[in-house]
Amino acid sequence: MPARTRARKRAVDILYEADQRGGAATSGGAAVTATSVLAQRLVHPGAQTALPEYAVEIVEGVVAHSERIDEVLATFSQGWTLERMPAVDRAILRMGTWEVLYNDDVDDPVAIDEAVGLAKELSTDESPNFVNGLLARIADLGSSLVE
Repeated sequence: MPARTRARKRAVDILYEADQRGGAATSGGAAVTATSVLAQRLVHPGAQTALPEYAVEIVEGVVAHSERIDEVLATFSQGWTLERMPAVDRAILRMGTWEVLYNDDVDDPVAIDEAVGLAKELSTDESPNFVNGLLARIADLGSSLVE
């Protein structure tokens, strides 16, 4: 598996974990965020290898643009609210949207293909088509969506 593909999967894992734990409070009383999960994984990667730099870049980018990313996803995911989407699809779409809109180092077709591959691996049978269609629409509109 190529290094960036592994990094994307690790980033999706962190975004997914933060989403799932987001409503829960830690022992200190604070809600769990993607930033706090990222910080934990940087210090204690667990059984996995150290977190790839690109995974860190993705998570930090998604966090920095989270409000706009979620707004774009909510606007263009016809018939689906963010809350109704499977959590893993939300994580994949957030990552893919960040790559399409904010990362000029990755071509849009590559970002979409990688997101679809993760949806095939991690989510439902319908998810790859949903991810592909939504990210393709976002890519078509591109820079007009960036604030």
